Amino acid sequence: MTIMSRIASDMQLMLRRPPRQQYAALCFRKRKKQSAPEVLLVTSRDTGRWVIPKGWPMRGKKSHAVAEREAYEEAGVKGTVSREPIGYYSYHKGMTDGLKINCRVQVHALEVKDMLKDFPEKGTRRQAWVSCEEAAARVQEPELKVLFHIFAQRFINGENRAEAKESAEN
Repeated sequence: MTIMSRIASDMQLMLRRPPRQQYAALCFRKRKKQSAPEVLLVTSRDTGRWVIPKGWPMRGKKSHAVAEREAYEEAGVKGTVSREPIGYYSYHKGMTDGLKINCRVQVHALEVKDMLKDFPEKGTRRQAWVSCEEAAARVQEPELKVLFHIFAQRFINGENRAEAKESAEN
């Protein structure tokens, strides 16, 4: 490596910004007579990609409360949210000015108890209840794909049901 390419590489590392934090809800419901859950996907408003409800931090709200709020605003669902995250994934968010920023998304499980007919972003997104396997096939982010597979396995093993019960008690 030449000295100039090494300096250029070092400069890129120095100028790289840390990822911006977002919070998301992996909305799920139990399927009758099946051990695996169904998960809710929504489309993004700008590109129409399949995603999970997520958003930026909100002043005075804890991460799980932000995830719960985003699930209501984007998908019209209410339920029991886990206080502890079930995982994380990263993606590059395209901004309106063309800039792409690196985002790290902290994901909280939300067991859906109610689906509302009216909610803030109704009509701006499509929704789909699918298996974790189908969700992993539809989303683009590799780490989110893995998270769906892990979530399904943990759910089958009974781990997520215990977490949901714990968060309801707190």
